Amino acid sequence: MALGERVGHVLRGAAIGVAEAVPGVSGGTIALVTGVYERVIASAGHVVNTVRYAVSDVPRGRGWTRAGQQWRQVHWEVVIPLLIGMLPGLLIAAKTLEPLLTDYPEQTRGLFLGLVLASVLVPISMVGAPWRRVEIVALVIAAVAAFALTGLPQATLTPHPLIVLVAAAVAVCALVMPGVSGSFLLLTVGLYEPTIAALNDRDFGYLAIFATGMVIGLALFVKLLQWLLEAHRRMTLAVMSGALLGSLRALWPWQSEERGLHAPGDNVLSIGALFLLGVAVVTAMVIAERRRLRRAARDLTEERYETSQVR
Repeated sequence: MALGERVGHVLRGAAIGVAEAVPGVSGGTIALVTGVYERVIASAGHVVNTVRYAVSDVPRGRGWTRAGQQWRQVHWEVVIPLLIGMLPGLLIAAKTLEPLLTDYPEQTRGLFLGLVLASVLVPISMVGAPWRRVEIVALVIAAVAAFALTGLPQATLTPHPLIVLVAAAVAVCALVMPGVSGSFLLLTVGLYEPTIAALNDRDFGYLAIFATGMVIGLALFVKLLQWLLEAHRRMTLAVMSGALLGSLRALWPWQSEERGLHAPGDNVLSIGALFLLGVAVVTAMVIAERRRLRRAARDLTEERYETSQVR
């Protein structure tokens, strides 16, 4: 792989890291837009299989053959540069966001609201048309459930390690689902600000628990989510869309500490401007992704045509 391509993957990783820190911007969407999504997801599956085969085969004296085969199929030339870029991107975004959340909570929620609302376009468009009745019903049920859950009072005490573990396991799966933000999932359960603070304060105890949860999530959920998207793609995307729509309640700018919703009040102009900015950012990413897919399809068609002409 050329040096320029490696540098490009580092920059893509930085963009994904920033996205993972911002509620509403999906790391999976960024991976799609930058053309590394399929290789990242395939690599995650191979890593999970490597661990599974090592645990099952080595103690039984079967050796490392199957585990080694899976390990060699990981796209390390893509994964390693991405990881190198993701860490500084994540840390820089976390350092920037923490004071904004503290000093300008309403404006920050307005920006996040625009980001998430526009992100709903991703899973909805992936379902395609026409929508079946059962898919619409699934969307509505998921939206109502998410609306009710995000209306629960947000946690304000020091989070219990078990809660952090489970939340991290679920949040890491957002990378598999374009349009779903892992940070937004943390925000809805009240763990976003503690996690950002832990990153900035280098709270290695909290971060170790969180990292353990991420590993568990990858091991348990990634293969399941891959299967759902392959075997029940439309229904899975419909549920994802509904969950995103219902969860928008958590980002309404004017709300009490107990998550009671209020009518628009102060700072309407600044909040409205940031909302529109959030919509514009994600919309631009969605458009860029569609253009990339069209170019890829056109290039594939031309390649097949040239191959047929040579024959």
